[in-house]
This record gives sequence, structure tokens and C-alpha cells, in this order.
Amino acid sequence: MRGDIDTDTLLKVVLVLAVVWLALEILEVFLDTLAFILTPLPKILGLVLIVLIVLYFLDRI
Repeated sequence: MRGDIDTDTLLKVVLVLAVVWLALEILEVFLDTLAFILTPLPKILGLVLIVLIVLYFLDRI
């Protein structure tokens, strides 16, 4: 009884595991890219805020 598994079933299990692994790798790359893009966001927002305040004081807006 031990080890009584069909070859097709075993291949399906391996295929599902490979697909899950590939999906996790793609998700990791996406999250790394998103983190890289969003890292300087607070600095950019601060710079935009300073520019808006200066423009307000100079009556440009």
C-alpha cells in the first residue's frame, strides 16, 4: 500500500507546486518593483508641498 500513487497524480501535484512557486516569484518581483517606486514618494510629496507654499507666497497660484 505504501507508495501506491499513480504517476499522473504525482505529475499533477508537481505541476501545481511549480505553478504556485512561479506565481510567488512573480508576486515577489512585482512587490519589489512597487516598493522601489514608492520609496522616494514621501520626499517627492514634501518637495511638491514646499514648491506650492513658495508659489503661494509669491502669488503665482
